[in-house]
Amino acid sequence: MTDAVLKKEKSFSLREFMNKNAIYLVLLGLTLGIGLLDNNFLSLANLRNVLIIASVRVIIALGEGGILITRGVDLSAGRVVGLTACVAASLLQRPDYAYKMFKALPHLPVFVPILLVILLGLIIGIINGSITAYLRIPPFIATLGMTVIVYGAVSIYTNAQPIGGLRDDFTNLASGSIFFIPNIVLIAAIVALLVWFMLNKTRLGKYIYAIGGNPNAAEVSGVDVKRTLIMVYGIAGALYGLAGALLAARTGGATNNYGLMYELDAIAAATIGGVSTSGGIGKVSGIITGVLIFEVLNNGLVILGLSAYWQQIVKGIVIIAAIAFDIRKYLAKK
Repeated sequence: MTDAVLKKEKSFSLREFMNKNAIYLVLLGLTLGIGLLDNNFLSLANLRNVLIIASVRVIIALGEGGILITRGVDLSAGRVVGLTACVAASLLQRPDYAYKMFKALPHLPVFVPILLVILLGLIIGIINGSITAYLRIPPFIATLGMTVIVYGAVSIYTNAQPIGGLRDDFTNLASGSIFFIPNIVLIAAIVALLVWFMLNKTRLGKYIYAIGGNPNAAEVSGVDVKRTLIMVYGIAGALYGLAGALLAARTGGATNNYGLMYELDAIAAATIGGVSTSGGIGKVSGIITGVLIFEVLNNGLVILGLSAYWQQIVKGIVIIAAIAFDIRKYLAKK
Protein backbone atom coordinates (compact mmCIF):
# COMPACT_ATOMS: atom_id res chain seq x y z
CA MET A 1 0.00 0.00 0.00
CA THR A 2 1.13 3.52 -0.73
CA ASP A 3 1.60 6.10 2.02
CA ALA A 4 -1.38 8.03 0.67
CA VAL A 5 -3.68 5.01 1.03
CA LEU A 6 -2.43 4.28 4.54
CA LYS A 7 -3.00 7.88 5.58
CA LYS A 8 -6.49 7.79 4.10
CA GLU A 9 -7.38 4.60 6.01
CA LYS A 10 -5.93 6.03 9.21
CA SER A 11 -7.92 9.23 8.80
CA PHE A 12 -11.11 7.25 8.11
CA SER A 13 -10.72 5.06 11.20
CA LEU A 14 -10.12 8.16 13.34
CA ARG A 15 -13.27 9.74 11.94
CA GLU A 16 -15.16 6.52 12.61
CA PHE A 17 -13.89 6.45 16.18
CA MET A 18 -14.95 10.06 16.72
CA ASN A 19 -18.43 9.37 15.35
CA LYS A 20 -18.95 6.25 17.44
CA ASN A 21 -17.67 7.76 20.66
CA ALA A 22 -18.64 11.40 20.31
CA ILE A 23 -21.00 11.34 23.31
CA TYR A 24 -18.31 9.89 25.60
CA LEU A 25 -15.74 12.40 24.34
CA VAL A 26 -18.17 15.23 25.07
CA LEU A 27 -18.59 13.98 28.66
CA LEU A 28 -14.82 13.67 29.09
CA GLY A 29 -14.24 17.11 27.58
CA LEU A 30 -16.87 18.75 29.81
CA THR A 31 -15.47 17.07 32.93
CA LEU A 32 -11.88 18.05 32.21
CA GLY A 33 -12.80 21.55 30.99
CA ILE A 34 -14.82 22.43 34.11
CA GLY A 35 -12.15 20.77 36.26
CA LEU A 36 -9.50 23.08 34.79
CA LEU A 37 -11.65 26.12 35.57
CA ASP A 38 -12.27 25.01 39.16
CA ASN A 39 -10.24 22.36 40.99
CA ASN A 40 -13.10 21.63 43.41
CA PHE A 41 -15.13 20.09 40.59
CA LEU A 42 -12.80 17.09 40.26
CA SER A 43 -12.72 16.37 44.00
CA LEU A 44 -13.89 12.89 44.96
CA ALA A 45 -16.60 14.35 47.19
CA ASN A 46 -18.06 16.43 44.35
CA LEU A 47 -17.88 13.64 41.75
CA ARG A 48 -19.58 11.33 44.26
CA ASN A 49 -22.32 13.93 44.70
CA VAL A 50 -22.80 14.14 40.93
CA LEU A 51 -23.26 10.37 40.73
CA ILE A 52 -25.76 10.35 43.62
CA ILE A 53 -27.91 13.06 42.01
CA ALA A 54 -27.60 11.42 38.59
CA SER A 55 -28.74 8.01 39.86
CA VAL A 56 -32.43 8.91 40.11
CA ARG A 57 -32.26 10.67 36.75
CA VAL A 58 -30.68 7.61 35.14
CA ILE A 59 -33.53 5.36 36.28
CA ILE A 60 -36.12 7.81 34.90
CA ALA A 61 -34.23 8.22 31.61
CA LEU A 62 -33.96 4.44 31.13
CA GLY A 63 -37.74 4.19 31.37
CA GLU A 64 -38.27 7.13 29.04
CA GLY A 65 -35.59 5.86 26.65
CA GLY A 66 -37.37 2.55 26.09
CA ILE A 67 -40.53 4.42 25.14
CA LEU A 68 -38.62 6.75 22.81
CA ILE A 69 -37.14 3.74 21.01
CA THR A 70 -40.71 2.69 20.10
CA ARG A 71 -41.35 6.18 18.64
CA GLY A 72 -43.38 7.12 21.71
CA VAL A 73 -42.96 9.65 24.50
CA ASP A 74 -44.09 9.87 28.12
CA LEU A 75 -44.77 13.36 29.40
CA SER A 76 -46.20 12.03 32.67
CA ALA A 77 -42.86 10.64 33.91
CA GLY A 78 -42.01 13.56 36.18
CA ARG A 79 -45.45 13.71 37.80
CA VAL A 80 -45.46 9.94 38.38
CA VAL A 81 -42.09 10.34 40.11
CA GLY A 82 -43.63 13.08 42.26
CA LEU A 83 -46.69 11.01 43.14
CA THR A 84 -44.70 7.91 44.06
CA ALA A 85 -42.21 9.99 46.07
CA CYS A 86 -45.07 11.42 48.12
CA VAL A 87 -46.75 8.04 48.64
CA ALA A 88 -43.50 6.39 49.72
CA ALA A 89 -42.65 9.29 52.03
CA SER A 90 -46.09 9.28 53.64
CA LEU A 91 -45.80 5.59 54.49
CA LEU A 92 -42.28 5.82 55.89
CA GLN A 93 -42.48 8.69 58.37
CA ARG A 94 -41.10 8.40 61.88
CA PRO A 95 -43.75 7.36 64.45
CA ASP A 96 -42.89 10.38 66.66
CA TYR A 97 -43.13 12.93 63.86
CA ALA A 98 -45.66 15.63 64.79
CA TYR A 99 -47.09 16.01 61.28
CA LYS A 100 -47.29 12.34 60.37
CA MET A 101 -49.93 11.79 57.67
CA PHE A 102 -51.23 8.45 58.93
CA LYS A 103 -51.09 8.48 62.72
CA ALA A 104 -52.29 4.90 63.19
CA LEU A 105 -50.10 3.39 60.46
CA PRO A 106 -48.03 0.50 61.86
CA HIS A 107 -44.31 0.18 61.29
CA LEU A 108 -43.82 -1.13 57.76
CA PRO A 109 -40.65 -2.77 56.43
CA VAL A 110 -38.98 -0.33 54.01
CA PHE A 111 -39.40 -2.65 51.04
CA VAL A 112 -43.21 -2.74 51.37
CA PRO A 113 -43.91 0.94 50.49
CA ILE A 114 -41.21 0.80 47.82
CA LEU A 115 -42.85 -2.20 46.17
CA LEU A 116 -46.20 -0.45 46.52
CA VAL A 117 -45.05 2.68 44.65
CA ILE A 118 -43.36 0.56 41.99
CA LEU A 119 -46.71 -1.18 41.51
CA LEU A 120 -48.47 2.20 41.43
CA GLY A 121 -46.08 3.42 38.72
CA LEU A 122 -46.57 0.16 36.82
CA ILE A 123 -50.37 0.60 36.84
CA ILE A 124 -50.12 4.19 35.56
CA GLY A 125 -47.72 3.05 32.86
CA ILE A 126 -50.05 0.25 31.78
CA ILE A 127 -52.90 2.77 31.53
CA ASN A 128 -50.72 5.04 29.38
CA GLY A 129 -49.73 2.14 27.16
CA SER A 130 -53.31 0.88 26.83
CA ILE A 131 -54.60 4.31 25.84
CA THR A 132 -51.86 4.61 23.24
CA ALA A 133 -52.17 1.06 21.92
CA TYR A 134 -55.93 0.49 21.87
CA LEU A 135 -57.44 3.95 21.58
CA ARG A 136 -54.68 4.99 19.17
CA ILE A 137 -54.33 8.34 20.89
CA PRO A 138 -50.87 9.81 20.17
CA PRO A 139 -48.50 9.21 23.11
CA PHE A 140 -47.89 12.96 23.44
CA ILE A 141 -51.59 13.62 24.06
CA ALA A 142 -52.27 10.51 26.17
CA THR A 143 -49.40 11.11 28.56
CA LEU A 144 -50.03 14.86 28.66
CA GLY A 145 -53.52 14.11 29.94
CA MET A 146 -52.09 11.66 32.47
CA THR A 147 -49.69 14.38 33.64
CA VAL A 148 -52.60 16.59 34.62
CA ILE A 149 -54.48 13.72 36.27
CA VAL A 150 -51.49 12.59 38.33
CA TYR A 151 -50.65 16.12 39.46
CA GLY A 152 -54.23 16.61 40.61
CA ALA A 153 -54.14 13.27 42.43
CA VAL A 154 -50.88 13.97 44.27
CA SER A 155 -52.07 17.46 45.25
CA ILE A 156 -55.24 15.96 46.75
CA TYR A 157 -53.26 13.19 48.45
CA THR A 158 -50.84 15.60 50.13
CA ASN A 159 -53.26 18.51 50.46
CA ALA A 160 -50.43 20.43 48.76
CA GLN A 161 -48.40 20.15 51.99
CA PRO A 162 -44.78 18.94 52.20
CA ILE A 163 -44.08 15.54 53.73
CA GLY A 164 -41.12 15.23 56.08
CA GLY A 165 -39.89 13.30 59.11
CA LEU A 166 -38.77 10.24 57.17
CA ARG A 167 -37.34 7.19 58.90
CA ASP A 168 -33.58 6.71 58.97
CA ASP A 169 -33.76 3.19 57.52
CA PHE A 170 -35.46 4.72 54.46
CA THR A 171 -33.14 7.71 53.97
CA ASN A 172 -30.14 5.39 54.38
CA LEU A 173 -31.05 3.93 50.98
CA ALA A 174 -29.63 7.14 49.53
CA SER A 175 -27.16 8.30 52.17
CA GLY A 176 -25.60 4.92 52.98
CA SER A 177 -22.88 3.16 51.02
CA ILE A 178 -21.23 -0.22 50.48
CA PHE A 179 -17.44 -0.18 50.12
CA PHE A 180 -17.58 3.61 49.60
CA ILE A 181 -20.06 3.21 46.74
CA PRO A 182 -23.36 4.96 47.53
CA ASN A 183 -26.34 2.60 47.79
CA ILE A 184 -28.37 4.71 45.39
CA VAL A 185 -25.63 4.45 42.75
CA LEU A 186 -25.54 0.66 43.14
CA ILE A 187 -29.32 0.49 42.73
CA ALA A 188 -29.15 2.60 39.56
CA ALA A 189 -26.35 0.38 38.20
CA ILE A 190 -28.41 -2.77 38.83
CA VAL A 191 -31.42 -1.20 37.09
CA ALA A 192 -29.22 -0.22 34.14
CA LEU A 193 -27.93 -3.80 33.83
CA LEU A 194 -31.46 -5.20 33.92
CA VAL A 195 -32.67 -2.76 31.26
CA TRP A 196 -29.61 -3.54 29.12
CA PHE A 197 -30.36 -7.25 29.41
CA MET A 198 -34.01 -6.68 28.50
CA LEU A 199 -33.19 -4.60 25.43
CA ASN A 200 -30.34 -6.75 24.13
CA LYS A 201 -30.99 -10.32 25.27
CA THR A 202 -34.75 -10.81 25.29
CA ARG A 203 -37.51 -11.15 22.73
CA LEU A 204 -39.22 -8.11 24.22
CA GLY A 205 -36.13 -6.03 23.50
CA LYS A 206 -36.08 -7.17 19.87
CA TYR A 207 -39.77 -6.28 19.57
CA ILE A 208 -39.14 -2.82 21.04
CA TYR A 209 -36.51 -2.04 18.41
CA ALA A 210 -38.62 -3.58 15.67
CA ILE A 211 -41.61 -1.38 16.54
CA GLY A 212 -39.39 1.69 16.61
CA GLY A 213 -37.89 0.81 13.25
CA ASN A 214 -41.23 0.21 11.50
CA PRO A 215 -44.38 -0.60 13.51
CA ASN A 216 -46.32 -1.80 10.46
CA ALA A 217 -43.55 -4.14 9.36
CA ALA A 218 -43.20 -5.40 12.95
CA GLU A 219 -46.91 -6.23 13.10
CA VAL A 220 -46.77 -8.04 9.77
CA SER A 221 -43.80 -10.03 11.08
CA GLY A 222 -45.89 -11.33 13.96
CA VAL A 223 -44.99 -8.84 16.70
CA ASP A 224 -47.88 -8.14 19.08
CA VAL A 225 -47.42 -4.37 18.89
CA LYS A 226 -50.20 -3.48 21.33
CA ARG A 227 -49.02 -5.88 24.02
CA THR A 228 -45.41 -4.77 23.58
CA LEU A 229 -46.30 -1.08 23.90
CA ILE A 230 -48.28 -1.74 27.08
CA MET A 231 -45.30 -3.63 28.52
CA VAL A 232 -42.87 -0.85 27.58
CA TYR A 233 -44.99 1.86 29.21
CA GLY A 234 -45.64 -0.39 32.21
CA ILE A 235 -41.93 -1.06 32.77
CA ALA A 236 -41.21 2.65 32.43
CA GLY A 237 -43.89 3.43 35.02
CA ALA A 238 -42.38 0.90 37.43
CA LEU A 239 -39.00 2.57 37.00
CA TYR A 240 -40.55 5.98 37.71
CA GLY A 241 -42.02 4.49 40.90
CA LEU A 242 -38.62 3.27 42.05
CA ALA A 243 -37.07 6.63 41.13
CA GLY A 244 -39.75 8.44 43.14
CA ALA A 245 -39.02 6.38 46.25
CA LEU A 246 -35.27 6.95 45.90
CA LEU A 247 -35.79 10.67 45.33
CA ALA A 248 -37.78 10.93 48.58
CA ALA A 249 -35.08 8.96 50.40
CA ARG A 250 -32.31 11.18 49.01
CA THR A 251 -33.98 14.49 49.85
CA GLY A 252 -35.55 13.38 53.12
CA GLY A 253 -39.06 14.40 52.12
CA ALA A 254 -41.44 15.06 49.25
CA THR A 255 -43.97 17.59 47.95
CA ASN A 256 -46.61 17.58 45.23
CA ASN A 257 -44.19 19.50 42.97
CA TYR A 258 -41.51 16.82 43.04
CA GLY A 259 -40.52 15.56 39.60
CA LEU A 260 -41.44 18.80 37.81
CA MET A 261 -39.84 18.82 34.33
CA TYR A 262 -37.98 15.57 35.01
CA GLU A 263 -39.52 14.04 31.89
CA LEU A 264 -38.02 16.76 29.69
CA ASP A 265 -34.59 16.21 31.24
CA ALA A 266 -34.97 12.47 30.65
CA ILE A 267 -35.99 12.96 27.02
CA ALA A 268 -33.11 15.37 26.45
CA ALA A 269 -30.59 13.06 28.12
CA ALA A 270 -31.77 10.07 26.09
CA THR A 271 -31.65 12.06 22.86
CA ILE A 272 -28.18 13.39 23.58
CA GLY A 273 -27.18 9.83 24.40
CA GLY A 274 -28.11 8.63 20.93
CA VAL A 275 -31.74 7.54 21.29
CA SER A 276 -33.30 8.59 18.01
CA THR A 277 -36.52 10.59 18.08
CA SER A 278 -37.39 8.66 14.91
CA GLY A 279 -37.39 5.39 16.85
CA GLY A 280 -35.54 2.09 16.62
CA ILE A 281 -32.16 3.34 17.84
CA GLY A 282 -30.74 3.70 21.34
CA LYS A 283 -28.37 2.15 23.88
CA VAL A 284 -28.33 2.03 27.65
CA SER A 285 -24.73 3.27 27.78
CA GLY A 286 -25.69 6.30 25.69
CA ILE A 287 -28.67 7.13 27.93
CA ILE A 288 -26.50 6.97 31.05
CA THR A 289 -23.87 9.17 29.42
CA GLY A 290 -26.52 11.67 28.38
CA VAL A 291 -27.72 11.95 31.98
CA LEU A 292 -24.16 12.38 33.23
CA ILE A 293 -23.52 15.15 30.70
CA PHE A 294 -26.47 17.11 32.06
CA GLU A 295 -25.48 16.52 35.68
CA VAL A 296 -21.85 17.48 35.02
CA LEU A 297 -23.08 20.59 33.22
CA ASN A 298 -25.49 21.53 36.03
CA ASN A 299 -22.95 20.90 38.77
CA GLY A 300 -20.19 22.68 36.89
CA LEU A 301 -22.29 25.77 36.25
CA VAL A 302 -23.18 25.94 39.96
CA ILE A 303 -19.52 25.64 40.98
CA LEU A 304 -18.57 28.33 38.44
CA GLY A 305 -21.15 30.63 40.00
CA LEU A 306 -23.71 30.86 37.17
CA SER A 307 -27.28 31.49 38.26
CA ALA A 308 -30.03 28.89 37.92
CA TYR A 309 -31.55 30.94 35.10
CA TRP A 310 -28.38 30.64 33.00
CA GLN A 311 -28.37 26.92 33.70
CA GLN A 312 -31.83 26.66 32.12
CA ILE A 313 -30.71 28.63 29.07
CA VAL A 314 -27.65 26.43 28.55
CA LYS A 315 -29.72 23.28 29.05
CA GLY A 316 -32.30 24.48 26.50
CA ILE A 317 -29.60 25.18 23.91
CA VAL A 318 -28.13 21.70 24.44
CA ILE A 319 -31.57 20.09 24.02
CA ILE A 320 -32.32 21.96 20.77
CA ALA A 321 -28.86 21.20 19.38
CA ALA A 322 -29.12 17.48 20.23
CA ILE A 323 -32.54 17.04 18.63
CA ALA A 324 -31.55 19.08 15.57
CA PHE A 325 -28.47 16.88 15.15
CA ASP A 326 -30.61 13.73 15.48
CA ILE A 327 -33.09 14.96 12.85
CA ARG A 328 -30.25 15.79 10.46
CA LYS A 329 -28.87 12.27 10.84
CA TYR A 330 -32.31 10.80 10.13
CA LEU A 331 -32.80 12.95 7.02
CA ALA A 332 -29.31 12.07 5.79
CA LYS A 333 -30.14 8.34 6.01
CA LYS A 334 -33.31 8.86 3.98
